[in-house]
Amino acid sequence: MTGPEAFASYIATLGRGPGRSRALTRDEAREAFTMVLNGAPDPIQLGAFLMLLRYRGEDPDEIAGLVEAARAFSGIAGRLPADLDWPSYGAGRTRTAPWFLLSALALARHGVRVLMHGTNAFSSSMTVEAGLAALGRAPCADLHDAEAALAAGNFAYLPLAAFAPGIERLLDLRRLFGLRSPVNTVSRLLDPGSAPAGVAGVFHPAYIDVHLGAAERLGRPGIVVVKGGGGEAERAGLKPLAAYRWHAGAGRSELTLPALRAQSDVPAGDFVSAWRGDAPAPVACVATVALGLLALHPDLSPDDADREAADIWAARLG
Repeated sequence: MTGPEAFASYIATLGRGPGRSRALTRDEAREAFTMVLNGAPDPIQLGAFLMLLRYRGEDPDEIAGLVEAARAFSGIAGRLPADLDWPSYGAGRTRTAPWFLLSALALARHGVRVLMHGTNAFSSSMTVEAGLAALGRAPCADLHDAEAALAAGNFAYLPLAAFAPGIERLLDLRRLFGLRSPVNTVSRLLDPGSAPAGVAGVFHPAYIDVHLGAAERLGRPGIVVVKGGGGEAERAGLKPLAAYRWHAGAGRSELTLPALRAQSDVPAGDFVSAWRGDAPAPVACVATVALGLLALHPDLSPDDADREAADIWAARLG
């Protein structure tokens, strides 16, 4: 059986009730999500499946299996030559503009090939695509376009719809549920460039362990996860921040990133001027460059990362 009758067993496993239900194994999650992406479940089953996963709480083995299914279905493994994976799937309510985008572009000018991917469909502030448009840039249309952009300028923004439209449709179910589903976490971990390093932001501290555990199970070389504004991989820099790192050679570690100089928020209207050096930039720009450096260089200390980040940010104008 490959249709709704077969899929019912996964819903039953998740929802039998106290003492009888359990999380899916990694293999079960991979098989179930492959069926989802192939359109096998009834729409009612799909809603039950996603909400049961959410209600039970996200499990690293489950998430790893879901990510494996999504990567295989999308055909993205090893397709793009990226150094740093940068997911952007936040809602953005706690920030004025995507300042992390400027940090990523500064790293790209420094020679780091940054692949940013995502969707800000539910954002209430300036989206990444709007930020790119303000800078005279455009998102990539597909994987080939992203490969060319990385080769030409070390930066590519790949909308989720351009490489995994089925995943985007599942994310859009939030409009019907009124809630996010675990697909949000899956999207952040897609890593379409199979990069040796990555950064990730989460909305709630509980998701930090899920990201680290899934990255470990998926064989990711390294990732740094923070609770960032709007769920983005962004470090405000105005107060100390805990960063959590997984590195294949050293395991997990927790870093305390110090506060940088105090500074009030810069209005979103100064986004382009801040990049061009015509107006002050928020400290988040330098602080988030350091976040990327800590992911790329696991032996780098937070203080050294901040010093190098300041130099990289200043050099963007050269």
